[in-house]
Order: sequence, then structure tokens, then C-alpha cells
Amino acid sequence: MRGFLLNRLSQSLILLLIVSVIGFLVLNLLPGGPLAQFGLDPGMTQDDLDRLKEQLGLNRPLLMQYFDWAWRLLQGDWGHSFRDGTPVLAVIGRHVPATLLLMGTSTAIAIAIGTWIGIRGATHRYSLFDHMATIGAMVALSIPTFWFGLVGIYIFSLQLGWLPAGNMYTIGDGSVLNYLHHLILPSIVLSLVHVAIWSRYMRTATLDAISQDFVKTARAKGLSERRVIMKHVVGNALLPMITLAGVQLPSILTGALVTETVFTWPGMGRLFLDSLGYSDYPVVMGLLMFSAILVILGNLIADIAVAIVDPRIRLG
Repeated sequence: MRGFLLNRLSQSLILLLIVSVIGFLVLNLLPGGPLAQFGLDPGMTQDDLDRLKEQLGLNRPLLMQYFDWAWRLLQGDWGHSFRDGTPVLAVIGRHVPATLLLMGTSTAIAIAIGTWIGIRGATHRYSLFDHMATIGAMVALSIPTFWFGLVGIYIFSLQLGWLPAGNMYTIGDGSVLNYLHHLILPSIVLSLVHVAIWSRYMRTATLDAISQDFVKTARAKGLSERRVIMKHVVGNALLPMITLAGVQLPSILTGALVTETVFTWPGMGRLFLDSLGYSDYPVVMGLLMFSAILVILGNLIADIAVAIVDPRIRLG
């Protein structure tokens, strides 16, 4: 198990290094560079820009800039925002809870509903329910997330008035119920695509488990169909889904970026777009690295969970 963990950890560190190099190079090679926003100020002269470059260390070779940035990152200094000078970690920290709340809720919805749809579709193969679930999954996968968000706002906020159109809470009302009221629509919209993905994978995994010999043996012993499904099929079908949960993290983060923009949700996705618009490169790089760490950590936990459940993984 120790060798398995060291192998996965080394792979994660190498991947994180590659992400940091690519992200740093792309942001610094964009037209205008990190000082693009300052160049838009009509009162900013070339001498002022040169002085800023020297103060920020941007006049040095790009390789030296990267090593200096990476070393400070390892020491916990992620830089300061160009906008107001606030430490990047503090800026990100203010928006992380909102994103984790949205991602966690939508993931729980996707897993619960997707698992149920997948199992029922497999146990009622080619039924009306199975056909409708397949059509629904194709529709959910074919339509962009922002379209679902706009339709949801139009129907449930503008027409019916049941749910808020945006924001995380109503100003002046910080109750739990108010937070939940604002959370319903964006979390459902974000979970739609993942319900479709999870249900398709769960259906396939369930069908594969049903065809195994141990299921036939359990039926031959006279066990009820419900007990066979719940005790023997579902447990084995969920094993590959643990890996899927980790793999889905990048798409959930991407979906959160779009969903947060549509619903003006004050999370990391909204912060990322705002920082890009302002050319606040330290915050953009900080968000990129934080998201990469979150995704890699999620996949690492999923790999460890699978290895604990199935010893064949870590032995291989």
C-alpha cells in the first residue's frame, strides 16, 4: 500500500508541476502581459510601466520569474492582487466556501439521482423508464449549462416567482433557509449534466455486475431479486463509480464557473472571470493552482478509496 501511495503522490506532484509551468507561460505570453490593465490607464506613461515592471520583477527572464514565483508559492506566498493589494490566498479564501457549497450540493444530487436512475434503468432494461432516461441524458449532455440556467431563471424566478434569480443570499437575511432557497436553482442546474453522466455509467456498471456468475449463484440459492440487487449487484457496480467521482471534478469545476456567472454566485468561478477581465494575473494563477490542487487531491482520494476497497488495484 505504501508503494501505491508513493507512486500516486509522485504522479500528482509531476502533474501539478506541469500545470504550473503551462499556466504561468500562457498568462505571461498573452498580449500585453501581466501589466495589460495598467497600460489602459491614459495617465500611465512608458516610464511608469517600466518602473512597475522593475518593482514586480517582470523585467527579468521568464524562467527566473517562474522559479521566483514557484519558490514563493511553496513558502505560502501566492502574491498580491493587482486590484487592491490583498494577498491572493485571502482573496481566494473568501470565495472558496461558496464554490464548495455549490459543488458539494450538486454532486450529492447528481450521485443520488444518477445512481437511482442507473440502477432502475439496468434492472428494467428497455422499459419505457429506461428509454426516457436515455433520452433525458442525451438532452442534458447536448445542451450547455448556461442555457439550463437561463431557462430555470425564466421559469422559476420570473414567471413563477418560486426561487431567487441569483446571488447567494438576500441582503439583511442571513438565515440558513435563505441560503438554501438561493442554493436550490444553481445546484440543480449544475447537477443536470452530471446526473446524466452518472446514470449512464451506473447503468452500464449495474448491467455488467448482473451478468456475473456470483449473481446467478445468489439467485440459484433462492434469494429475492431485491436482495440480490441491493447486496450483490449495487456494491460491485459502485466500485468503478468511485473513480468516476474523482474524474468528474474538473467538469464540475468548469460547470461551476458557468453556473456562478449565470446566477451571480460569489464563488471561485465568478472570481476567475472577474480577475481575467481585470488582468489580475496573480489571482488568476492562484485560482488555477488552487483548482489544480483540488482536482488532483480529489483524484488521489478516489484512487486510494478504490485501492482500499479492491486490493487488486494496489497490488497491480
